Amino acid sequence: MLRLVRRRWWVLPLVLAVAVGGVAIWAATPPSPMPEALAALKSDAQVQVETSPWLIFQPAGRQPDTGLILYPGGRVDPRAYAPTARAIAAGGYLVVTVPMPLNLAVLAPDRAAEVIAAYPAVQHWVVGGHSLGGAMASRFAASHPDAVQGLVLWAAYPDASDDLSRRDLRVVSVYGTRDGLATGAQIEASQRLLPATTLWVAIEGGNHAQFGWYGPQAGDSQASISRSSQQDQTVAATLRLLSDLTGPTE
Repeated sequence: MLRLVRRRWWVLPLVLAVAVGGVAIWAATPPSPMPEALAALKSDAQVQVETSPWLIFQPAGRQPDTGLILYPGGRVDPRAYAPTARAIAAGGYLVVTVPMPLNLAVLAPDRAAEVIAAYPAVQHWVVGGHSLGGAMASRFAASHPDAVQGLVLWAAYPDASDDLSRRDLRVVSVYGTRDGLATGAQIEASQRLLPATTLWVAIEGGNHAQFGWYGPQAGDSQASISRSSQQDQTVAATLRLLSDLTGPTE
């Protein structure tokens, strides 16, 4: 028996390697962005778009003094948030969506620091994200208390280790009432981790996947409103936080 075990010592490492490789391939091959997302990546007279090193959206001909850094959801192509980022930029703000290793923000929660360093003229920073991206944006806000003044959560909530309840931080939490992945109970439980001044925005009929433009998502519930309607409400809530933080744009 001992001789048999010695001969097959390689089996467990091989199984682990296959499992890790499978997860990596799964994470690295997210659903394709919808056509509306790809169309939003083109510059026009209103919004200038750059696609390297991040997805950068800013109002054409202006240098905003306020920026929003977005972390994508887990296994979501960052381009899937282009229409949302573009609409926020049209409101007068710099918006930078950062790609993540293997499309998992948990592997690079501090990536916002790179964006902040690249734009020294920006005076006010807000970090945010969708789902796992929002959780990791919360982690960045918790670990870099002097770097950001606001936090935007789309179908997301902080981990219990990232308690922001005592922070002087503007926060908006936007969630869908038909979300099958970030449920109402989970959102409600997160209230103790966020400042008392947090703005809570419930999108009636909204679900998890419609915070982006990448199609349906396993485990989610069917939305009872259109993606465009959910997007409009998400953008409005986000712009409200940005405006409350910095005042109206010119």
